Amino acid sequence: MKATEAIGRVPVRDVRPAVECGRWPVKAVPGETFQVTATVFREGHDAVGANVVLCDPEGRPGPWTPMRELDSGADRWGAEVTPDATGRWTYRVEAWSAPLATWRRHARVKIPAGVDTGLVLEEGAELYRRAAAGVPDGPGRERVLTAARALGDDSLPVHTRLANALAPEVDEILARYPLRELVTASEPLPLLVERERALYGSWYEFFPRSEGTPERPHGTFRTAARRLPKIAEMGFDVVYLPPIHPIGTTFRKGPNNTLEAGPEDVGVPWAIGSPEGGHDAVHPDLGTIEDFRWFVAEAGRHGLEVALDFALQCSPDHPWVEKHPEWFHHRPDGTIAYAENPPKKYQDIYPIAFDADMDGLVAETVRVLRHWMECGVRIFRVDNPHTKPVVFWERVIAEINRTDPDVIFLAEAFTRPAMMRTLAQIGFQQSYTYFTWRNSKQELTEYLTELSGESAAWMRPNFFANTPDILHAYLQHGGRPAFEIRAVLAATLSPTWGIYSGYELCENTPLKEGGEEYLDSEKYQLKPRDWARADTEGIAPLITRLNTVRRENPALRQLRNLRFHHTDNDSVIAYSKRTGPDTVLVVVNLDPHHTQEATVSLDMPQLGLDWNAVLSVQDELTGETYSWGRTNYVRLTPGRTPAHVLQVGRPTPANGGPSAS
Repeated sequence: MKATEAIGRVPVRDVRPAVECGRWPVKAVPGETFQVTATVFREGHDAVGANVVLCDPEGRPGPWTPMRELDSGADRWGAEVTPDATGRWTYRVEAWSAPLATWRRHARVKIPAGVDTGLVLEEGAELYRRAAAGVPDGPGRERVLTAARALGDDSLPVHTRLANALAPEVDEILARYPLRELVTASEPLPLLVERERALYGSWYEFFPRSEGTPERPHGTFRTAARRLPKIAEMGFDVVYLPPIHPIGTTFRKGPNNTLEAGPEDVGVPWAIGSPEGGHDAVHPDLGTIEDFRWFVAEAGRHGLEVALDFALQCSPDHPWVEKHPEWFHHRPDGTIAYAENPPKKYQDIYPIAFDADMDGLVAETVRVLRHWMECGVRIFRVDNPHTKPVVFWERVIAEINRTDPDVIFLAEAFTRPAMMRTLAQIGFQQSYTYFTWRNSKQELTEYLTELSGESAAWMRPNFFANTPDILHAYLQHGGRPAFEIRAVLAATLSPTWGIYSGYELCENTPLKEGGEEYLDSEKYQLKPRDWARADTEGIAPLITRLNTVRRENPALRQLRNLRFHHTDNDSVIAYSKRTGPDTVLVVVNLDPHHTQEATVSLDMPQLGLDWNAVLSVQDELTGETYSWGRTNYVRLTPGRTPAHVLQVGRPTPANGGPSAS
C-alpha cells in the first residue's frame, strides 16, 4: 500500500511475498504453489476475515482463496495460491469484517446463559438471510435459508434454533461464501510466472573444443555433438557451453594459467575477440554459424536446450577496442587496465567501462543476445554480472523479456549477498549460490532454509556441484564418495542443479594444495577424456538415476516445499519435499570417509501424516523398501549406500517391512 493512501477500513498490512513493496515482481512458474501472508485486524472485538485474489495476465480475477489465521492472536493470515499459466499476474489481499463469525461467537456465549436470547436469534436470522443471497442458487443456498428460518421461528426450542445455524454443513457453505462487510483491498502486487525451466532443470557444462578426434584434437560443433546422446541419456535438460567466440592472442594464457603461451596453446574462451570477430562470431576452429545452428538443432533432437555463456568482456584484440574506445577505462598513459579479481589476474581480458555510453552498451548487448536467440538459444549463463552495473542488467533483461519472455538468464555471481539478491530481484531468472561452500549439516540447513524461504519469491538457485573454476576441498579429499554425496544433495535440495564435465569421472586433482583450480584446467587447454570410464569407473549411473528420480517426482521439481527433519548425528542430514500426493524423503551421510549411524526423527505432519502413522518407503537408488514411522534407524556407508532417496507411500500396517537400513 502506498504511503500516501488511507490505511483502509479494515487494515491490511505487510503483504508478503513482495519485492521492494512491489517494485519488482515475485516469481513463480505454472503449477508452483506459494503462500501469501498479511497482517489483518480491526478496532474492537468484531471478527475479521481475509482472502487472496489472483488476477491473470488478462486482468481477470480468479476465484478468491480464503486465508486462515496462522497463529491465534497474532493477526497474521495466510493462504496458498497456484498460478497456472505464464505471464504477468497480480495478486492482492482483501480483508473484511465477518459479522457472522462475530454473531456465532456471541451466540455461543449469550444463548446458553439466557442473555438477550430472542434478540440474538433475530439478529442471527437477519444475518443468515443476507448471507444466503451470496450463495449460488441451489441446495447450499436453501440450507442457509433453512437455518435463517429456524433462527426466526419462535415455535422451536432455543437450542434447536441455534443448532440449525451452527450445523457443520452450514458452516462449510458459509466458509466458501462468507458474508463480507467493509471489504478493504491491498494494493495489487506483481507476479511474474515464467516457464518451468526457469525453476527446474538439470544442466551439463562442457567445452566443445575438447571433443576432437585423434586426427584433429581441437573439437568442432560437429565432433562435439557426439557427446549429446550420452548427456541426454544421463537425464540432463540443458547443455551449457562456455564462450564459443574467437579468442585473442595478446597476453594469451598458456597451460595452468602461465603467462607465456606457445603457438599451439588455445587460450581462454573468456578472452573474447580477435580480428576474426567478437561476441557475435564463432571461433573458426569450432566451425561456422551454420554449424552452431546445426548443433543447437541436434541438441533439441535429443531433448536438450543449449545455454550459451555471455561474458561481457574483451580480449585486447576485440573489435570493440578500436571501434568503441569509450567503452574501456584508459589509464593516464593511454593503456587499458586488464581485469582483476584478487588474487586472480586476467592479463588477457579487458573489462568494460559502462558510464561513458550506457545506452550504447545496452543496445549492443541486446543486439548480440538477439543474434544468438535467432540461432536457437533461449538460455544465457551470464559471466560475472556483479562486476557490471545492476541497472545495466535490469535494462537488458527487461528489453529481451519484453518480446521474448521465455528467455532465461542465469547469474554467475559468487559475491556479497546484497548484490546476489538484487541481481535476482531485478530480472535474472536463476542464480549461482554458495552451495559449493556449504558442506556441514548446520551450513546446509541454515542456507537451504534461507533459499527455500522468503528469498524463494525472487531467487531461484542453480546448484552446480563443480565448475571449471571451483574444485572444492571436499571433492579434492573425499574421493568418489564425496562426488556421490554432493550429487545427491544438489539434485534433491534444489530443483535446478548442474555439473561440469569430468564430474562423472570424479576428477579431483587441484593445481595446488589449498586452492580450488584444477590441475591442467580445461580453461587453458584442450582436455580429451576417456568417456567410456564414466559408466564403469565413474558415477554416471548414479547421475542418471538422480535425474530420472527428479523427473518422476514432482516434489523434487519445487523449492519452497523443502523441510528438514531431526537427526541425532551431525554427519547425517534428513529432509523432505512434498507436492500433492508425491512425497520424497532424503537422508544423506555427509562424511565421505566413514560409515555413520543415526536416528531420524520425522516431523510427520510435514509429510501429511499423523504422528503415529507407519508408512512404506522405497529407496529410489537401490529399489529396497522399508517400513518407517516417527523414529527410524539408518546406517549409511560411503561408496556403498551414501544416501537414501525415499519415495514415501501410503501408511501401511506396522509389519510392512524392515524398519532399519
